[in-house]
Amino acid sequence: MDGLPPLREIIDQYDLRARKSLGQNFLLDLNLTDKIARMAAPLDNAHIYEVGPGPGGLTRALLFERAQHVTAIDPDRRAIKALTAYLQPAHRDRLTLVEGDALTFDEVGLVADQDTPLLIVSNLPYNVATVLLFRWLAQLHDGAPIRDMILMFQREVAQRITAQPGSKTYGRLSILAQWLCQPEIIIDLPPEAFSPPPKVSSAVVRFNPRPEPLAPAPMVELEAIVAAAFGQRRKMLRQSLKTYTEQAGIDPARLLDSAGIDPTARAETLSIEQFCALARAAKDLS
Repeated sequence: MDGLPPLREIIDQYDLRARKSLGQNFLLDLNLTDKIARMAAPLDNAHIYEVGPGPGGLTRALLFERAQHVTAIDPDRRAIKALTAYLQPAHRDRLTLVEGDALTFDEVGLVADQDTPLLIVSNLPYNVATVLLFRWLAQLHDGAPIRDMILMFQREVAQRITAQPGSKTYGRLSILAQWLCQPEIIIDLPPEAFSPPPKVSSAVVRFNPRPEPLAPAPMVELEAIVAAAFGQRRKMLRQSLKTYTEQAGIDPARLLDSAGIDPTARAETLSIEQFCALARAAKDLS
């Protein structure tokens, strides 16, 4: 691609071996990085934010697909050094590299003073993937101009994100992601697509933000209720919600009755709309 060296050559030249402490598993198959970039299109009218570029396989694919601008952040100085040396010279006006922590970086500030939407495309480090997802969902809820998110997770996490009520994987991730977005698994990746190969399969999930949340609900109460309900998912709601209601000073039976929820039901059987009803009732009763 554009005469750039193979990724394995970049890894060797800059001693960029993946580090478990950083949750790194580099995607070296350029056919797959190209596919991810194409599925994120159109890119020419958005600011792309990438977390954990590593040797830059996805970064160069995004640039090749005419991304208007890519900001890539990585705490690994080796990665930033490599990308600065071999990739930035040819794309100086369209590529910004940041050595830093994605958990504290102001990504929304990249487009705060522009009409350009933010598009988040990343092979997320496994050790911070769900934390970052919750962060971005909160930003979406607060009105951040995120047009779309194309994110790679361990497949088990991707299944939890897209799980439906009644399934064993349905839980907090499912509810908050589907409340604000329409997530779908768009690519499955085997371990051998990565270096080093992880012990699990991976999947790419597209998050299409909803124009409005699936149902009205105060986010603080919704998060707290969902966390309590699934914290003891085998128990009936009248019992599992006590960890929330005792702190909030609300009678659990009254809360469930106000929301029209069977107190003997279990968390995994409730729809997102029913959890939203509980959150609204909690807000009214507090």
